[in-house]
Amino acid sequence: MGAGHDAVAGELVRRLEAMGHRADRVDVLDLLPAGVGAGLRSFYRTTIRRAPVVYAGIYRAFFRPGPGPRPGTAPLAVLAEGRLLDTVERLRSDAVVPVFHLAAQLTGRLRKRGALTVPSTVVVTDFSVHRQWLHPGNDRYLCVSAEAAETVRRALGRPATATGPVVAARFFAPAEGADDWGRRFAARAPGRPPVLLSVGAWGAGTRVAETARLLSGGGYLPVVLCGRDERLRHGLARWPEVLPLGWEPDMPGLLAASQALVDNAAGQTALEALATGVPVVGYRPIPGHGREGVRRMAALGLSDHAADSWDLLRLLDVLTVSSGTRERRIAAARELFADDAAARIAETVRDAAAPG
Repeated sequence: MGAGHDAVAGELVRRLEAMGHRADRVDVLDLLPAGVGAGLRSFYRTTIRRAPVVYAGIYRAFFRPGPGPRPGTAPLAVLAEGRLLDTVERLRSDAVVPVFHLAAQLTGRLRKRGALTVPSTVVVTDFSVHRQWLHPGNDRYLCVSAEAAETVRRALGRPATATGPVVAARFFAPAEGADDWGRRFAARAPGRPPVLLSVGAWGAGTRVAETARLLSGGGYLPVVLCGRDERLRHGLARWPEVLPLGWEPDMPGLLAASQALVDNAAGQTALEALATGVPVVGYRPIPGHGREGVRRMAALGLSDHAADSWDLLRLLDVLTVSSGTRERRIAAARELFADDAAARIAETVRDAAAPG
C-alpha cells in the first residue's frame, strides 16, 4: 500500500536473488479487478492524510480484535484469487511471500482449501500484529520481534519466527554520503543538532509545521522528510529555520548524519533508523497501525514515545548526546536484527521440496 511494503519486497527479492533463487514481485492490488486496487489505494491515502478520524474508525472495525463477528477483507481477497493462482502457475513459483496483510488473507484462504499448492510464508512488517495479518491457512510467519511472533503462535498455532525487520544492507554499512550531509547541516544551522522528522512517503502527519518549529525553538535543525508531498515541502520552505526535503534516495547518508528521528508511524523509515544506529522518538502518531506500532516499539525499549511537546524536547535532549539512554536504544535495535527473513523463506522452500 505504501513505500515501506515496496521496500521490504524489493529487499527480499535482492537477497533471494543473491542466494541464487529467482524472485518476482507482484503487487496484490494489481491482482484485483481493474480500478479496484487503484481506488483502494487512493481511498486509503486520502483518509490517512485528510480524514484520520475516519481511518481510526476503519481500523477499529476491521483490524483490531473484538467480541462477536467482525468485518474483514475476505471479499477483497476473493477478487484476487484467480489472478494469483494464474500468476503462480505462469511463473512456476515454489513459494508465495505476502508482505502486506491483504496478501496474507489471500494466500491463507487459498492454502486452507488446497487451491494454492506451494507454501506461503508471511513477512509481518508491523510491531503490532492486527488481525488482518492472521490466517491459519498460511504455512509460516516471519515477524519483526519475538513478541509479534508469540502473538501469531498464540492466535493461530502456526510456526512463527522472529527474524527482525527487513532493511537493506546499505543501512548497516558506513554511509558514504554522511559527511556531505553533515557539511550541509552545519552550513544551514551551525551548532544545531540535525533531527529528522518523518511523515512517510505521502506526507501523512498532524501539525507537521508546528512540530518542525517546535524543534527549531528547542535548538535543533528540523529536517523534514516530506516524501512525495510537494505541497508540504514548498509550504515548509518558507521557514528558514526548517530544512524540508522531498523524496530522498540517500537515506543511509542522511540518517547517519542525523542525531535522532522523530517518527509518527513505526514504519520503514523508523526501522532504517534503528539499523543505522539513530534513536527514534514517536510523536503524534497517525491513527490505527501507526499509533499501535509506535507504542509497541517504545514498550519493547527500541524507541521512545513522547506524550507531548515538552516530553519530545526532553527526550531529544537526552538522545542526541552521549547518554546511557541513547546507548541502550541503539543496543536494543542491534539485537532486533537477529536473523535473515530471506534465508528462512529459502528454508521453507527446501523443506517443501524434500522427499517425504
